[in-house]
Order: sequence, then structure tokens, then C-alpha cells
Amino acid sequence: MLNESVIKVLKNAMWNLATCADGEPNVVPVAFKDVTEDGKLVVGDVFLETTLKNIKANEGKIAISAYDTKSLEGYQIKGTAEYVTEGAIVAAFKTAVEGMFKGAATAKGALIITPSKVIVTTPGADNKKEI
Repeated sequence: MLNESVIKVLKNAMWNLATCADGEPNVVPVAFKDVTEDGKLVVGDVFLETTLKNIKANEGKIAISAYDTKSLEGYQIKGTAEYVTEGAIVAAFKTAVEGMFKGAATAKGALIITPSKVIVTTPGADNKKEI
């Protein structure tokens, strides 16, 4: 589902995670993120309290927006997230967060997002097309 162009943008750009609960939308930027070999998106939980609450309230539904600020190539990925607190992904995020914040913060867990739709947000003829 994630082609080479989408993965390149996801690997190199900031992501915004969008969720909603009780009619109240929430969008947060995330810096601790990656794409797994099997095409899942992973996000380290450092300050995701509202996001986690919203995911739980909506059967895991989440959307991610990522784009290249220079070329404006961008994608919206819709999917379902599950939260984990153990394993190699969580350990990797803990190491990264603790290193960046010099031990003042850590990752509490990780979101593992399974994409269900990828939509082009790049301006032009392909805008709004589903990949």
C-alpha cells in the first residue's frame, strides 16, 4: 500500500496525527516516528495522552498527514492504531527520546498504525486520488 514515494516522504517529513472524540478534533505533530519493513507506521508515545484517549474512543481510527515542505508532495494516510508498551519498537523509541531529552523524558509506549487508505495531497492532477 505504501509505495516508494510515500515511504520517502514519511521517512523525511514531520507527521501530524489527527484523531477525534466526542466531536472534538485533535491534531499533534510527532517527531519520533518510522515506517516498518512491513509497511506499518510507528509513533513513539512521549506526549500523546489526548491522541490515545481518542483512538480508544474510536476503535483505533487515526489519520496521518505528511508532506515535503519544498516540493509540497504530500500524503494523508488513514488507518487503525494499536498501542503497545513493550517490545523492540518501544525500546528503540525509549533510547531515542531519552537521548534527545538527556533523560528528562522517555517514550511510554508506541502506536503501531496499519494503513487502510493512502490519499495524495500534493497540489495538481493527482490531488485527492487514492493510491
